[in-house]
Amino acid sequence: MNKGNLMHFGALIFLLLVALLIFSEQRKENTSGLENVSVQEAKEMIEKGDVFVLDVRTPDEFNSSHIKGATLIPVSNAFGSNLSSDRLLKARIDEVPQKKILVYCRTGRRSDTAGIMLVNAGYSQVYNMVGGINAWIDAGYPVVSSEDKEAEDSHN
Repeated sequence: MNKGNLMHFGALIFLLLVALLIFSEQRKENTSGLENVSVQEAKEMIEKGDVFVLDVRTPDEFNSSHIKGATLIPVSNAFGSNLSSDRLLKARIDEVPQKKILVYCRTGRRSDTAGIMLVNAGYSQVYNMVGGINAWIDAGYPVVSSEDKEAEDSHN
């Protein structure tokens, strides 16, 4: 083999190793039980139904805006919220049904943590909405606020 062919062969081997590494990382992510989805995919899941929509933000964040039909179970005391530990997801995980779960927060970080928590508790179909409700709103998708609910209740 001449020097040029050897360099091409080495580059080819390197690219194959990189491809194998990327493929094995993607497989690990999928077998964990937690899958990241875009807001578009999340919206499609909600429209199809048969998905439990879990909002893991604080009550104040939830009341300002949330996805219609979402259930609030905060994952942490983020943003200075002083919720007792028995009101957080870790203590209330049995309230989450064993079905497909879409988890979201403000930006996708807390929901990723919550998703891992759910997977570790034995849930198998857990989806983290990347970008959180900020991305949902940026995409122009509808939200409900406590003001909307109050207005709706006063008309009934």
